Amino acid sequence: MTREEMAEVLEEIALLLELKGENPFKVRAYRQGAETVRNFEGEIVELAARNELEGIKGLGEALRDKLHELASTGSLKFHQDLRAEFPPGLFELFDLQGLGPKKIKTLHEALGISSVERLKEACEHGKVATLPGFGEKTQAKILESIAQHEQYADRFLLGSVSPLVVGMLDTLRTHPEISRVTAAGSFRRAKETVHDLDFLVATKEPKLVCEDFTTLPQVASVIACGETKASVRLKNGIQCDLRAVSNAQFPYALLYFTGSKEHNVALRSLALKQGLSLNEYGFTPSGPGVPPVDLPSDLHEERDIYQFLGLQFIEPELRENRGEIEAAAARELPRLVQLDNLRGTFHSHTTESDGIHTLEQMADEAMELGMQYLGISDHSKSTVVANGLDEARLTRQIADIRALNATFGQFRLFAGSEVDILKDGSLDFGDELLSQLDFCVASVHAQFHLPEDEMTRRICRAMENEHVTMLGHLTGRMLLKRDGYAVNHAMIIDCAAETRTIIELNCNPRRLDMDWRWWKRARDKGVLCSINPDAHSTEGLHHLGLGVRVARKGWLRKEDVLNTRPLEEVEAFLKTPKAKR
Repeated sequence: MTREEMAEVLEEIALLLELKGENPFKVRAYRQGAETVRNFEGEIVELAARNELEGIKGLGEALRDKLHELASTGSLKFHQDLRAEFPPGLFELFDLQGLGPKKIKTLHEALGISSVERLKEACEHGKVATLPGFGEKTQAKILESIAQHEQYADRFLLGSVSPLVVGMLDTLRTHPEISRVTAAGSFRRAKETVHDLDFLVATKEPKLVCEDFTTLPQVASVIACGETKASVRLKNGIQCDLRAVSNAQFPYALLYFTGSKEHNVALRSLALKQGLSLNEYGFTPSGPGVPPVDLPSDLHEERDIYQFLGLQFIEPELRENRGEIEAAAARELPRLVQLDNLRGTFHSHTTESDGIHTLEQMADEAMELGMQYLGISDHSKSTVVANGLDEARLTRQIADIRALNATFGQFRLFAGSEVDILKDGSLDFGDELLSQLDFCVASVHAQFHLPEDEMTRRICRAMENEHVTMLGHLTGRMLLKRDGYAVNHAMIIDCAAETRTIIELNCNPRRLDMDWRWWKRARDKGVLCSINPDAHSTEGLHHLGLGVRVARKGWLRKEDVLNTRPLEEVEAFLKTPKAKR
């Protein structure tokens, strides 16, 4: 039982209780308990196993008892009994955009709907539209959500599988017969979603290692297990493949199984020009009659293979055949940004809007992570669902931040706001109040279905405001949930360059927005990036590492990212009029 698994059980209990119509305070207690488990700084699983949770804020006696049972036995009878009251397929409905517990409860009780398949059938026959609180429009949106769900059914978020991969790698490294191990595939290339996971090991005992791989605690079922390869299905549903090779084959196999396919094809083409065939096992003569080529004896790492082919080493994130091979041949690859380059971040929320931690708690976590600064940007008043701040509340928060800054040494909170971009491109607050902020993140949170040209003009008008420091989550996408709204990326990037507006790389695992495919254009246009977590809790600040991986995939360097700058430089930057930055 891991920390995340414990939190997920509590969250599911909250959903099940909500389906049953239980007291909302009881439902909220389980949700808050899940957040407490996620964000507790100590080893909460070990404490729960020893039944030593007393005194932890947010965990009452009943929750403490249930966490003890979870940690010590790996399951919870109360949870299992609740689950048994509902058909298994009903839980799939929670994955659909726009369906909450109340609507799911209505669908289940009125139409007996217990799966996505039955919901789709009911919508296609017009039955859902007849229910109170639904109607034709809601029915059509549900069908759209089902179509998206089917499209993404076998995809997983990069951010959600990252802890899983780290845990499996840690376990494999302890195996006495494994000398080298790494993840490969689209995960290693930092694609925003992945279809499966690939692991590669160097070993002299491939069959034994494959057999042991199938017994890892994350494994739910074994698909196949052979002499050099094993395939399993993990408990979260993702397929995971292990390939076992010799130490000499390891760099070639790592290159091959990292991909992308298009990158590998280009590399093989380069090898053929030198009379060689390149595959996952090494170099060989490319055909009969081809004179042998003397290979260096020191091809032990991936970078040695690139060097032999006359290329700079190409970082895994760049291997998409989008110009990286030509740049490597010309020795023009960028030195990519790294996590330890970051000095702070912006775009975080507190309990003043829809965050779950206070101003002080967010500041403490940022300092614990070694940051020099943190930008606070709670929602503005139009985002009512997120308890957005009105003018009076924002003014008070600015004063609170100023007072708190007086207590710090080498750390600073920047007072900001995530201000709604209204339908016509105007902002939720007037210039007089915006001028009192240290920074402003402007974001779209409503009217997503405007035509592309209208949405693009809307966003560009907002960026023309002198007080808008940066543009938040450019397309509003929610990965594996909903596509982003239609925008002209090129025009927005050009407008950002002209108005000196920063574009954020929102590194919430469900957003990763702006998409990595556009960052090289933005960089070349001189548009600054800010890697922002959109943190709604202290845990959210930890997504910065994911943001850096995506920034690297977008060809970004340290100098392209605002929040790699030290505090003094950022303070000076924010005080400089926008047009002169």
